[in-house]
Amino acid sequence: MNNQNPTTPKLTDSILKPAIAAALISSSFIALEILWTRIFSAEYYYTFAFLVLSLSILGLGMGGLMVRIFPFVNKERNLWLYLCLGSLISILGPIAVLQFDLDFTQLFSSGIMVAKILLVTIILSISFLFGGIALSMLFRKNHENMDKVYMADLIGSGLGVLMAVLFMNVLEVHKTAFLVSVPALIAAILYAPRKLKVVPAIFIALLFILLPKAQPWLKKERKERFELIYQHWDAMAQLKVLKVQDDFYYSVIDNAAHAPTVGFDGNLNQPDSLKQFPGYPMPYLVSQYDSCTFLALGAGGGGDVLNALNSGAAEIHAVEVVPHLNYLMTDGFLHDFTGEIYSNPKVKVITEDGRSYINQFTNKFDIIYSLSSNTFASLASGAFALAENYLFTQEAFEDYYDAMTDSGIMLIDHQFYIPRLTSATLKALANKKVVNPQKHIAVFHSYKGRRDMMLFSKRPIDNKLLAEAFPSMTGGASPYMVNHFPNPPDSLRNNIINQIVKHGWENIQDTVPTDLSPTTDNRPFAAQMGLWKNFDIHQLDKISPFEFKGFPLAKLLIIIILAITLLIVIPINLIPFLKKGKTLTFNGWSFFFLIGMAFMAIEVIFIQKYTRFVGPGSYTFVTILFTLLLTSGIGSRFSGKTKPWIAIMGILAWILFEIFVFDDVTNLFSHFPMVGRMAVTVCFIAPLGFFMGMPFPIGTQKVGELVDWGFAINGAASVLGSTGIILVAFNFGYNVALALGALAYLLALLILLSPKKWIKGI
Repeated sequence: MNNQNPTTPKLTDSILKPAIAAALISSSFIALEILWTRIFSAEYYYTFAFLVLSLSILGLGMGGLMVRIFPFVNKERNLWLYLCLGSLISILGPIAVLQFDLDFTQLFSSGIMVAKILLVTIILSISFLFGGIALSMLFRKNHENMDKVYMADLIGSGLGVLMAVLFMNVLEVHKTAFLVSVPALIAAILYAPRKLKVVPAIFIALLFILLPKAQPWLKKERKERFELIYQHWDAMAQLKVLKVQDDFYYSVIDNAAHAPTVGFDGNLNQPDSLKQFPGYPMPYLVSQYDSCTFLALGAGGGGDVLNALNSGAAEIHAVEVVPHLNYLMTDGFLHDFTGEIYSNPKVKVITEDGRSYINQFTNKFDIIYSLSSNTFASLASGAFALAENYLFTQEAFEDYYDAMTDSGIMLIDHQFYIPRLTSATLKALANKKVVNPQKHIAVFHSYKGRRDMMLFSKRPIDNKLLAEAFPSMTGGASPYMVNHFPNPPDSLRNNIINQIVKHGWENIQDTVPTDLSPTTDNRPFAAQMGLWKNFDIHQLDKISPFEFKGFPLAKLLIIIILAITLLIVIPINLIPFLKKGKTLTFNGWSFFFLIGMAFMAIEVIFIQKYTRFVGPGSYTFVTILFTLLLTSGIGSRFSGKTKPWIAIMGILAWILFEIFVFDDVTNLFSHFPMVGRMAVTVCFIAPLGFFMGMPFPIGTQKVGELVDWGFAINGAASVLGSTGIILVAFNFGYNVALALGALAYLLALLILLSPKKWIKGI
C-alpha cells in the first residue's frame, strides 16, 4: 500500500535525468538571451537589438519543428552533440558578429548591410535551434511526465535569469558570455556516451581557462570621440569614462547617454566668479530658500551635485539608477577627481530609480533637477522588451508636484522631449486641480546646447523669477538662452511650446512631425516619438537609431518581425500537416499557438508594469521574471491535479485584478524601500505565475508525443505575442495589451472545453 501523500510533488528516478537536463538547458538559453540583449543593446542601440534577437529566438521553436519533420534528428544518442554545438555557437557567435561592422542605419538602403544583418540573425539563431531540438526531444520522449519536465524547464529558466544577472554584475558581461553555456554542457555530459563524456567536460574546462581572454575577444572596435580611460559592463549598463580634457570627463552609458564629470579641487569657499556650474547655474534659485533641499534626479557623474554645492544648497540627494556610476563617485577613481563631493556631509547618495525614491521620501524638495535624463535604455530584460522608464509620464509630474514644497520648482532639460513633457505637465497640473496650469511652467531654449529647459513650479511663476533665474545666460544681444514661453520674442511667437500651451497639443499635432501626446504610466513610451505619417519609402537612405525627428523606427521594426513571423515562420509550422500519420487538428494547433502568444504577451507587460512599481534596476528584473517562472514551474507540477477550466479562469481572474486594481494597490506600497516593494511584487505575481504554468502540460496530455510540434508552434507564437503586444501598448496602453492576452487565454479555454479531437490520423 502506498501511503505517500498524492499531492506531494516527487520526481521518480526515471524522470530525474530528463528533468535535470531540461532545467540546465533552459537555464543556459534564457541566460544567453539576456546576455545577448545586454551586448547588442549597448553596441547597436536597443531598438536594433530588439529586431535581431527577436528573430534569432525564433530558432528555439524551429528546433521543435526539426524534431517533428525529420525523424533522423530525433536520436537521443545525438542530444549531447546538439548541446555542444549550440554552446559552441553561443560563444563564438557574438565574438564573430561584433566584427561584422554592422550599420543598422543602412537597414533599408544597403543590400550588403541587409545581407550582413540576415547572416548575423542566422548565426545567433543556430544556437537557439540546437537548444530547441534538445528540449523538444526531452519533451517528446517524456510527454507522459510533462508536468514534471516542464516544471524543471521553467524553474531552470528562472535560475538562468538569476545566473545571467548575477554573473554580469559580479564578473561583467565579457566573462559571463563564456559561462552561460556551462549548464547546457553539463546536460551534455549527462546524455553523452560514456566514452564521449570527456568532450563537453573538456569544453567546460577550456571556457574557464580562456576566461581572461573574454574581454579582448568580445569587443566591438569603436572609434571613441575622446580618449577612453575606463570601462565597466554589467547587467545594468555598459559604462565608459572618456577624457575630454584634463579637468572634464564624460561618463557614457550604453554608447548613448552622456553624463558630465567635472574635475574639482574640493574648495567650495572660492568666489562665485571662480565656481563651476555645470548645467544651469542656480545660485539665485537656491537663494530663494532658507535651507534648500535639492534633488538631483539622475545624478550621473556628479555635475548636478557640484552645481548644487556651489550654488549653496543645504541638503542634496544624489539619485542615480546605475549602481557602478555611484560606486565610481563614492569609492572609485572619480571620487578624487571630483574633489570628494560625494563624501560631503550635505550629499546623500542613493542608488535607486528617481521616481521610486520620491515616493519614499517623507519630506519635501525645494528644487528637483533633471539634466538630460534619457528613457531610451534597455534593461537586462531579454529581447522581448523595449524597456521604458517612468520619469516623464503625467503621473510622474503629479508625483513631482506632490514632492515639492509650497514654493518648490523643478528644472528638467532635454534635447528632444520637452514639447511632449509640456503636454504631460499641463495634464498633470490639471489633474491636481491647479488653476491656470500654464502659469506654472516656463520653457527656455539653449542655442549653444541645442536643448530645451522647462521650469515647473508649485506656485505661479512671476516675471522676476524669469528675469533673475539665469541672468548671465539670457541677457545680452546674443543670449545663450531665450524664453520660448511665456514671453518669447516676436520672432519666436509660433514656437512649438507656445503653440502647445495656447492651443493644446491635440490641435497642433497634425502640424508637427513628432508625437506630442502626454505619456502615462499605462503608456510610458516617451522615446517612441515617431508617427506613421513620416514614413516614406523613398527616404530610407539612412535612418536614425532614435525617433527624435519623427521616423517611426520602433513600430517599423516590430512590423518587420511580425511580417517575418506571420509570412515565413507560421507557414513553416503548418508543414507537418502534409505528413502522413498522426497530426494535430486545428484545435490542437490553435491551442498551443494561443497559449504561447498569451504567455509571452503577459510576461512582457508584467516586466514593464512592475518595473514602474519597483524601479528599473537589474535585480528588479530578476525579481519579476524569476518569480513568474518559478511559480509557473510549480503550477506545471500541479497541472494534472487541477481542472483545465480552473487553471485558465485563475489566469483570467488575476489579469482582471492587474488591470483594475494594480495602480490602487501598488500605490499603497510605493513608499516601501526597494526590498519591501520586491516582496510585494513576489506576492502579486506568484498567483498568476502558478496558473500560467498549467496550460502547456495540460495541452500535452491531449497530444502526447506531438508535443514537439506544439513546442514549435508555441515558440513561434511567443515571438509573435511578445512583439505584437508592444505595438498594442504603444498605441493603446498596457491594460489593453493585458486584456488581449486574457482574450487569447479565453479562446484557449473554449478549445479545451470543446469536444472536438486534437489529433487526427489515429
